[in-house]
Amino acid sequence: MFQKISLFRQSITFYIAYSGVKKMKIDQAENLRKQIASAKSGRKTKVVSIVSGKGGVGKTNISINLAIGLSQIGKKVLLVDLDIGMANIDIVAGVSAQATIVDMIEEKLSIYDIMADGPAGISMIAGGSGLSFLFQLNAIKFSYFLRQIEQLEHQFDYIFFDMGAGITKDSMSFILSSHEAILVLTPEPTSITDGYALVKALHAEDDRLPIYTIVNACENENEGYEAALRFKRAAHDFLGKEVAMIGALPFDRTVSRAVREQVPFLLSAPKSKVSLSMKKIIFTYSGQEIKTKKEFGNFLTKLTKLLTPMLKRGSNNGE
Repeated sequence: MFQKISLFRQSITFYIAYSGVKKMKIDQAENLRKQIASAKSGRKTKVVSIVSGKGGVGKTNISINLAIGLSQIGKKVLLVDLDIGMANIDIVAGVSAQATIVDMIEEKLSIYDIMADGPAGISMIAGGSGLSFLFQLNAIKFSYFLRQIEQLEHQFDYIFFDMGAGITKDSMSFILSSHEAILVLTPEPTSITDGYALVKALHAEDDRLPIYTIVNACENENEGYEAALRFKRAAHDFLGKEVAMIGALPFDRTVSRAVREQVPFLLSAPKSKVSLSMKKIIFTYSGQEIKTKKEFGNFLTKLTKLLTPMLKRGSNNGE
């Protein structure tokens, strides 16, 4: 009798192990099919970091609605939360994320396992708590992270990184590796000065990185353009850096209401002032070509190079 029980347990164990291997093979085959199909599409993936010099300027809200607007005109967009201090794009968008970047690395999940369906057809990846450890990985975990990121090539027209406010040595690696950066400002002097400090830091590391501005929470469109012009002149005169404006968004109570309801304003109030202005921005931005010859592979190569010193530090910590 005991022998039968033992054999039964062995059979169950073998079945579970076999099922796990079978599922893994199915997942790998599915991922391969996606990559082949996307490669045939000829889609060129543009990686963009959305940044701000200070918090409270509406960066995450703009990231989500910009992604939605591009999706509405037929673009495939992935929004990735890399805000270490306040990773919350899933909450603002009203999406229940089942897994995060942290889970992907710790549990060796596929990047498709942590991808959530967002509003209006966009895809989203939540950052999760403890996201700062992303910059303290050992070589093995970082290699796994890169292999997952590689699978995104040709899958999307745009990959947006919603970065944290300000800049750190860690976040700078992702921003500098991007094809371009979008800086969110407001007309407030503190936003302008902090934004300038951020551009100065990036320019010192890479003077070829294209940077665009969106001015948020303006009294009117003219105020936004005047603020952007002042910023453009300062960057040109003191840094020799050309910074182009994409557009301006007015102050609109629709935005705070949309945040409370967890429905992006482009969807909850498509005819509001802020939505109409966002549509202008989307029209302007979608018409721009990447002003660089960098491919997706160059993004991965540069990211690896910039983060390598941190990998060594993580390895020394025994991670």
